[in-house]
Amino acid sequence: MDMGVDTQALLENAPTQPQKPSKTATIKTMRKAFKGSAHLANLLPTGTVLIFQMLAPAFTHQGECHTVTSKFMTMALLSCCSISCFLLSFTDSFRDERGKVRYGVASLNGLWVMDGESIKLPVEEAYKYRLRFIDFFHAFSSILVFVAVALFDKNIVGCFFPNPSEEVKDILASLPMGIGFVCSLLFVAFPTQRHGIGFPLSRE
Repeated sequence: MDMGVDTQALLENAPTQPQKPSKTATIKTMRKAFKGSAHLANLLPTGTVLIFQMLAPAFTHQGECHTVTSKFMTMALLSCCSISCFLLSFTDSFRDERGKVRYGVASLNGLWVMDGESIKLPVEEAYKYRLRFIDFFHAFSSILVFVAVALFDKNIVGCFFPNPSEEVKDILASLPMGIGFVCSLLFVAFPTQRHGIGFPLSRE
């Protein structure tokens, strides 16, 4: 008895792979916006971004902002997160003699350790963490990056621009990407040496 298998018949009866649906221009733009938002968020303190993403839908009532109070609370949230991004840019970390990560705030004279009153860095070592002009540059850049991330958020856009004109739509689509592109280049050209609160830990 011929036990051969009719491969042609099997191929014809095999389930076909579903074709990927074609992507419209709107879907492509949204995907780019989400990817851009995720990339920009890497330049910000993770805790600040997380708090913003958690509270924005609640404060804006899913982007509706049907009351003045809702808009006021949303503005307060944006202001607090911007201030947090600014201030946390001046924090730094180091490892003590036991290898434990300690955090501090940069000052003109060095690093003020926050989580260990008995821990004091030597004067020469603390001087390496002193406040520099580049810290202010990164602090203001962090605010701009946070603004770009906020403009990518549909809840924020829906709250403050419920019925945007075509010109406003163009600005909302291009401005965050422009900010992200410029700030990304600046961060690459002038990288920060700090590993503060909400940023990657300092290396050994």
